[in-house]
Amino acid sequence: MNKNISKSAAAVVAFAVLATGCADMSQTQRGTATGAGVGAGLGAILGATTGPGGGGRAAGGAAIGAAAGAVIGNIWSKRMEAQKQQMEQATQGTGVQVTQTQDNRLKLEIPSDISFDTNRSDIKSNFQPILQRFASTLQENPNTRVTIIGHTDSSGSDSVNQPLSVDRASRTRDYLAGRGVNPNRITIEGRGSREPIASNDSTSGKARNRRVEIYVAEPAQG
Repeated sequence: MNKNISKSAAAVVAFAVLATGCADMSQTQRGTATGAGVGAGLGAILGATTGPGGGGRAAGGAAIGAAAGAVIGNIWSKRMEAQKQQMEQATQGTGVQVTQTQDNRLKLEIPSDISFDTNRSDIKSNFQPILQRFASTLQENPNTRVTIIGHTDSSGSDSVNQPLSVDRASRTRDYLAGRGVNPNRITIEGRGSREPIASNDSTSGKARNRRVEIYVAEPAQG
């Protein structure tokens, strides 16, 4: 590997680690710093591979990449905190887990006893009020982007579980869209049974693995 690349990449990694670990940084600053670190790394590597004078180009590329990377970081704004509190109130006592992730996303983990029955993708009646309240909070914060990930337990083959997990995420998206959320804001994924959070050797474990995870991110604007 070119020495300029390795040195630039190492410096960028060190910067990202130090920046995101500073105790006096706000959540917003940490999200932006993380994006800046990633962007700087890409910029440095690209700069160092463009021929003679790679060292100088690496430094310039790192600066440009850092600016671009700051845009792709997530922020934890007052709107995001308000949305988290609203969803905590709306889901109290339901078993839904509402958390802030390390990369400043709002995460809703919805278990199977609320979301979907075994081998089904129909949204259950006790899931609907949660999605209705969630749709309202999304409309109050139109700058956010949503990712919905469907999961299954290990019953059945991948040829069944994979499309089922996608269908669960798709049905959730369609329900939100029917409540006024622009579907272009929503990305869906299906992970089948590949990412269990409990053992599939028990009925209770399988129930935990049949779930939907919803992530909300507010991109930083630099």
